[in-house]
Amino acid sequence: MAVAARRTASDPYVVWLSEVMLQQTTVATVIPRFERFLARWPTVQALAGARDEEILTEWAGLGYYARARNLIACAREVAARGGFPRTAAELRELPGIGAYTAAAIAAIAFAEQAPAVDTNVERVIARVQGLAEPARAQTERHLLDLMAGQRPGDVVQALMDLGATVCRPKQPRCGTCPLSAHCIAYASGVPERFPGPRKRKPRPHRHGVAWWIERDRHVWLVRRPAKGLLGGMAALPGGDWTETPPTSRSSLGTVRHVFTHFSLDLSVERRSEPIGEGWWHPVDLLGEAGFPTLYRRAVELALAAGANSRAAA
Repeated sequence: MAVAARRTASDPYVVWLSEVMLQQTTVATVIPRFERFLARWPTVQALAGARDEEILTEWAGLGYYARARNLIACAREVAARGGFPRTAAELRELPGIGAYTAAAIAAIAFAEQAPAVDTNVERVIARVQGLAEPARAQTERHLLDLMAGQRPGDVVQALMDLGATVCRPKQPRCGTCPLSAHCIAYASGVPERFPGPRKRKPRPHRHGVAWWIERDRHVWLVRRPAKGLLGGMAALPGGDWTETPPTSRSSLGTVRHVFTHFSLDLSVERRSEPIGEGWWHPVDLLGEAGFPTLYRRAVELALAAGANSRAAA
């Protein structure tokens, strides 16, 4: 669902920003962050001129941080071009813009008949057409048929909203659906069976260590490498993530985090001396460091452990 399209459907920057934020993140989580981004950087030129660290800090907590790095690269390329290209094919040439996002921007901002198929659109079309295993090309054809003679952006947004609020994965509200009279899944009596479930691969599990290095009410922080998972984000220093659990006598506890392709147990351990390139950050200002969720939880664990030890003393 394009959060921004109801506000400024003709502004490709607003549509692009909302679509990037909504990739694998819920609408409820995105809306306040989207508003903050727009207030701070109201144009793509303003975003392009911001420092990487400012944008990454503002992004903290939204997850999938490769999106933030692509956001920065795309904003700067668009600003250098003088604006967004107007077709889905040209939009796909920009950093971080795939087939769906390109089609959504083209349809909503530029009225191109571009088949923007997200999970909500796919589910609505699969149920209306009675498709148990819809192929992407098949779904796109049906969407283009619906766009014929209509405003493409209106069609895309209507289907997105319908899938999010009425044609839900579970307990769809078929009684209030304007398409129920034409819906094969509804007529079958078991609409939730459409489309059928996808097979999921087992998610591997890894282990890692984060070092808590505190001195004079300051904590030693580092920045993750620009490339790779959580790239460019503020973090506690630590070793590589491996399949082997660490051995430690100074663990403050463990936080578990689930990424897209694997889960992780991160052991938080005390260490006396700083390691790597970094900086001393005041303990009282750790909430402003811009941690991703994994390290925010690790910091919270370490602070709680410190408070408990002081209380016990």
